[in-house]
Amino acid sequence: MFTGLVQAVGTVRDTVAMGDGRRVLVDLGSLRGPFRIGDSIALSGVCCTVVELAGTVASFHLTAETLARTWLGSLLVGDRLNLEGALRAGDPLGGHLVQGHVDGVGRVTGPIDPQAGGELWVAVPPGLRRYCVEKGSITLDGVSLTLAELRADAVRIAVIPHTAQWTTLGGKRVGDPLHVEADVLAKYVESMLAARGLGTANG
Repeated sequence: MFTGLVQAVGTVRDTVAMGDGRRVLVDLGSLRGPFRIGDSIALSGVCCTVVELAGTVASFHLTAETLARTWLGSLLVGDRLNLEGALRAGDPLGGHLVQGHVDGVGRVTGPIDPQAGGELWVAVPPGLRRYCVEKGSITLDGVSLTLAELRADAVRIAVIPHTAQWTTLGGKRVGDPLHVEADVLAKYVESMLAARGLGTANG
């Protein structure tokens, strides 16, 4: 479990195909530890398991399922990733509950200034639109954000300068992919209503 509060930005050091999966080495930089093999770290919102450690560089094995549902298969050496270690007992919950399970991939339709932030517009996959409510929570590339406006084809998020500078969101351009995770509470409510015959899990 995570909070969507990015703790550091890491850099891809290597990426190697392994069968139908991929091995990715990431320099964790200033991400607070210590970490051990088997620990979970969110890579731009994707919960991944540490399989090897060498100093500040951690190795992750991405399965075919992960590659099919995320944009991590297109990673190149030098790419930057938002990093967050799994929530530990006693840690403050400053963002919102984030599972690190990507629901879909959106696209940037209106970028922000890398220093000043601004109005970020993102096209969300149609199947996830029903989980979006004004002033509700959404996770984009591992960043907990508040929805400011909803339109039929996109959502708007007001990004403060700190978030633009501290995460990879400030460097995103039109057409760039973003991992989208809907608020898990909204999904649970939908599931419970469907079980009571008050709604359907499909729409």
